[in-house]
Amino acid sequence: MRDPAAIGQCERQTVIAVQKPKFGLFVRERRTAKGYSLRRFAKLVGVSPTYISLVEQGKVGPPPTAARIQKMAQVLWESSDKLCALAGRVPEDMLKIIQSQPEAMPALLRAAKGLNPEQMKKLIDQANKMAGELSRGLEIPIRV
Repeated sequence: MRDPAAIGQCERQTVIAVQKPKFGLFVRERRTAKGYSLRRFAKLVGVSPTYISLVEQGKVGPPPTAARIQKMAQVLWESSDKLCALAGRVPEDMLKIIQSQPEAMPALLRAAKGLNPEQMKKLIDQANKMAGELSRGLEIPIRV
């Protein structure tokens, strides 16, 4: 089974408009759905129960660190990309991808903005196919 914390990295992150309550409520909902008490979850994440309580209530200053978000995602079997987004973080790998092609990547993201989930899946599949073709000899692909 694939480790969900590996589904996107937040090594260093950029903070975007933070939706603390949404992140905290999501963490609380997933924690309780998994049957973790506040104390047990805090122990698994490596922080105090007070800290988790503050996160869940949206009462922490900046969002949790990348390492903490990744650990929460791992314990909850959730995508770290999803948790990063809910916490208002931009994963470091996304920053590197955008910076590698500073005009094309933002244009691609803007063009994909209005796509529905089915269209987005087709776009991702096509990009993965093109990256695979590139890796067979033409150029070094950029991770999608």
